[in-house]
Amino acid sequence: QVQLVESGGGLVQAGGSLRLSCAASGRTISSYTMGWFRQAPVKEREFVAAISWRGRNTYYAGSLKGRFTVSRDNAKNTVYLQMNSLKPEDTAVYYCAAGSGGSNYHTLSSYDTWGQGTQVTVSS
Repeated sequence: QVQLVESGGGLVQAGGSLRLSCAASGRTISSYTMGWFRQAPVKEREFVAAISWRGRNTYYAGSLKGRFTVSRDNAKNTVYLQMNSLKPEDTAVYYCAAGSGGSNYHTLSSYDTWGQGTQVTVSS
């Protein structure tokens, strides 16, 4: 079974950038669709981005497209989320997840394995 560990979160000022990493162990993630989700306090977990198993297709929440970029390096068994022009409303715990793919890449139920999350805090 694959295990996922996120890193790269932290405190950043509005307008700044962060790059999150999701390192997988236990088995290769090369056959998985990988997703990023986030959860702010008292809010539901929401879709951020996803990337197909080869990296040919990427998907974003509409409001984030243009600021966030998802990528993967299957040789390193790692997925990344580059976040630019950060806003205070981007403050949340960010989770990566591994799933079997398909058209429902934006739904939580499409993913079987989750990391523990990494906190991103954007100050105004």
